[in-house]
Amino acid sequence: MIKIVADGGYRGELIEKVKATLNWTLEIVLRKDNNSNFKVLPKRWIVERTFSWFESYRRLSKDFEFNTNTSEAMIQPVMIKIMLNR
Repeated sequence: MIKIVADGGYRGELIEKVKATLNWTLEIVLRKDNNSNFKVLPKRWIVERTFSWFESYRRLSKDFEFNTNTSEAMIQPVMIKIMLNR
């Protein structure tokens, strides 16, 4: 079973929809507002870091593409380049 980690903005009926249509688990990671100090939330920083890497590339810095398949195709070579640089 595939597990998706999301923030609090994806709460609600989306959890049931993902479970019913794709049979995936959607886990919501919420931050605790009772602490004023910054705390890294598990798994969410990985996604945020990857999105910030995409901002370095002109084609991915804004939503220029009309078709989502084109956007997806642009992400693949960028990720290949990032992986090869590491």
